[in-house]
Amino acid sequence: MDDNRTTGMDSLQHALAEVNKMRRLSTAVDHVDKIIEMLSAAREQVAATLDPHTTSLTMTKLQNPTKVAFDRVNDDLKEVSGAHKKLGRALDKHFPLKPLPSDHDAMAEYPDLINRAIAMHLLREGQFSVASTFIDEAQDASAHHAPYQRLDAEGTPDDDLDELMDEDYPDVNASPFTTASTNEHQDLSSLQSQELQTKFAEMYSILQELKARNLGPAIEWARSNSVELEARGSNLEFELIKLQFVWLFKGPLVNGLPDNERNGRSGALDYARHNFGRFQGRHLAEIDRLAGAMAFASNIPDSPYRQDFAIDGAFMDVASSFTREFCSLLGLSAESPLYIAATAGALALPYQMKFVEMSKAKGTEWTTANELAFETPLPERMLYHSIFVCPVAKEQTTEANPPMMIPCGHVLAKETLQRLCKGSRLKCPYCPSEGQIKDARQIIL
Repeated sequence: MDDNRTTGMDSLQHALAEVNKMRRLSTAVDHVDKIIEMLSAAREQVAATLDPHTTSLTMTKLQNPTKVAFDRVNDDLKEVSGAHKKLGRALDKHFPLKPLPSDHDAMAEYPDLINRAIAMHLLREGQFSVASTFIDEAQDASAHHAPYQRLDAEGTPDDDLDELMDEDYPDVNASPFTTASTNEHQDLSSLQSQELQTKFAEMYSILQELKARNLGPAIEWARSNSVELEARGSNLEFELIKLQFVWLFKGPLVNGLPDNERNGRSGALDYARHNFGRFQGRHLAEIDRLAGAMAFASNIPDSPYRQDFAIDGAFMDVASSFTREFCSLLGLSAESPLYIAATAGALALPYQMKFVEMSKAKGTEWTTANELAFETPLPERMLYHSIFVCPVAKEQTTEANPPMMIPCGHVLAKETLQRLCKGSRLKCPYCPSEGQIKDARQIIL
C-alpha cells in the first residue's frame, strides 16, 4: 500500500511540475490587449470619416489580424487548461472522494464566524482587494437570509443565550463571534477599515525588509511601540538591536552595507554605545557577553561566542517574533486561525475516517459527543488546551470533574477519588500510601 501511495504522489508531483512549466495567462492577456488596441484604432479611424468605402476597407483589413490574435489567445488557454485538467484527473484518480466520517457540521450554525475568519485570513495575507470583494459578497448573501437565532432545548429562541454571548464578546475587534445578520454586517464591515488594512500593509512591508536583511524599519516600529511591548514583557526591541549589532560586526563583506565608519567592528561598537544603554537593567548579562566577544573578534568562529554571532536562522526567528508581537498589539493571534484550523483538521481527518471505518466493520459506535475516541498527533504548536485522562476511570477530566493530586503525588479524577474514599481516608491505587481526601489538591493544566 505504501508503494501505491508513493507512486500516486509521484504522479501528482509530475502533473504539478507540468502545470508549473506552462506559460502563465499573462501571454493570453497580452494578446487580448493587442486585440483591444486594434479594435480601438479601427473605431477611431471609422469615426474620423463618414465615407462608407473607408469603413468597409477598414473592417476588411481588420478581419485577418483579429482572427490570428484570437487563435493565439485560444492556443494559450488550451495549453494551460490542458495541464490543469491533467492535474485534476490525477487528483481524482489517486484521491477519490470519500464521504466525511460525520454528517454533523459543528460550524454550520456560525456562518458569520467562518466569514470573518476567511476575511481576516485574506487581510493577514495582504490580499486586501480579494478580502474586500469577499466581504461585500458575504454581506450580500447574508442579507437574503433570516438572521440566525440560538435555540434552547425545546427548540424555541434562546434570548438569554444570545445575551450571554453578546456579553462575552461585546467588541467586534476583540472577538469574531456575532449572531444577528445586522451584527454580522457590522463585524465584516469593520474589517474593511482603511486603518486595519494600513496596519497589515505596514507589517508586510517590514517583513519584506527583514527578508532582505534590513532591520531598520522593524527597529523603528519596535521603538515607537516600546511602551506596549515592555508592558507585555516582550524582548523584541532588544533582540532586533542585538541582531543589528551582530550584523554590523560581520562587516561589508557579509552584510553588503557601505564600507565606512558605521559598519564593521567600529560601527558595531558605536551602535552598541548608542543603543544598548537602556537595556542594561534586563539584559546586562547578554550585553556583557557581546562585549566580551570583542576580544575574540579576529576568530569568532572558534571562540566560545560563536553561537552569539551565528545568523543562519536569526533573521527568520526575529521575523516570527515580529509577526507575533505585531499581531498581539492588534489583539490577534500570531498565526491565522483559519490556517491553524484547516491544518489541524487535515491532520486529524485521516485518523477519524479510519476510526469510523473500523467502527462500522466491528459494529460499534462512539457515542460521547464532546470527545474523540483516539489521540490526534498534532504538532506541539497546535496544542492549546492540555488534557488529563484519569488512569483509573480512563476518562478525560472536565471542569466538573477536574484532576486532583493526592499526597503521594499521583493524580486521579475527582469523581474517581470520591469513589475510592472510605470516609475521610483514601488509599492510592498505585502505591501503598494512604491519606485524607482533604489533603488532595486540584491541578490546573
